[in-house]
Amino acid sequence: MTVTPGVRSRGKQSQERARDTQESILITAERLFAERGVWAVSNRQISDAAGQGNNAAVGYHFGTKHDLIRAILRRHAAEIETIRREMVAAVDDRTDVRQWAECLVLPQARHLAAMGGPTWFARFAAQLMTDPGLRPMIVEDSLDSPVLQEILINLGRALGPLPAAVRIERADMTRQLMVHMFAERERAVADGDPTARPDWEAAATGLVDGLVGVWTAPVTPVRRSGRRPRRLSGGDR
Repeated sequence: MTVTPGVRSRGKQSQERARDTQESILITAERLFAERGVWAVSNRQISDAAGQGNNAAVGYHFGTKHDLIRAILRRHAAEIETIRREMVAAVDDRTDVRQWAECLVLPQARHLAAMGGPTWFARFAAQLMTDPGLRPMIVEDSLDSPVLQEILINLGRALGPLPAAVRIERADMTRQLMVHMFAERERAVADGDPTARPDWEAAATGLVDGLVGVWTAPVTPVRRSGRRPRRLSGGDR
């Protein structure tokens, strides 16, 4: 069966319209989720705000809300991963904690800078990280990045011996600082509030300074009280 040029052209135009619609929905959903919270926004509200006459457009193009969230994450992941890969390839001292901290922090900052303003991705990510039901999605997305895993392994090696509990504790601090410092700067830029640093690159440098301090800080031994755990009384059960 031969496809005529006119039919082929209409098919291509239909695909382009579908891609444009999907992109509009993704951008709109990310903004609304960042500004209002994921569960405060319905698929219908997203469709309306994206200018879609069909209220079922989100479900038609993406499926469930979880599917939509994963699509938003994937929309950013490829570029961030490219920046990570370039930075890791440029590391010239694998024992330098700061270089690995830069590989951890700078890719997202440079991605946000490249997007121009305003952006919503940092606040969107913060929404996911603070929701127990959604947090696994962004964690799984991170685990899918072989370059990020390489960065974390090399950072651990560069730090040398640290008690396991301290490593876990400082990894938690790092995650919280990265997520919420970026989200707070993004909010300030969107609201026109003053920021401590003039641009994303400078903000990331300041965050790297802080994280190097967190990771290389002295470890204070935890003092044990020496007391035995008290026996539960009948009223405590």
